[in-house]
Amino acid sequence: MLSIENLPAINAALNGTAGILLAIGYYFIKQGNMAAHKKAMISAFVVSSIFLVSYLVYHAHAGSTKFLGTGFIRPVYFTILISHIILAAVIVPMAIITMFRGLKARYDKHKKIARWTLPIWLYVSVTGVMIYFMLYHIYPHS
Repeated sequence: MLSIENLPAINAALNGTAGILLAIGYYFIKQGNMAAHKKAMISAFVVSSIFLVSYLVYHAHAGSTKFLGTGFIRPVYFTILISHIILAAVIVPMAIITMFRGLKARYDKHKKIARWTLPIWLYVSVTGVMIYFMLYHIYPHS
């Protein structure tokens, strides 16, 4: 059954799925398959949008989760977390602009921003999964 307590795992799965779809979309465009690229990237956008709604619902109900790791891992975790948060805020408008330009067939402008959007979006997706594992599996709460 779906409950608030399940949302962090669902969110991590959505982040991971978005990352995979982004990589698949990149592969397709490098192969010249624009139709498959478009489907993969729209799917990544939809999955990331579902993630964002789920993330906001979770934190509206559960608040923040304290990181319990100590020692050297603590600054590592917070470095990842801070960079993730900053880039997650940056990627939202970038992804929207990139998607809009692609859908409007403004391929020259799409390609220029996509060169920046893709690696940032991949970073946010991967670090989101890392943060989940660090919070809930490596240094779990009681």
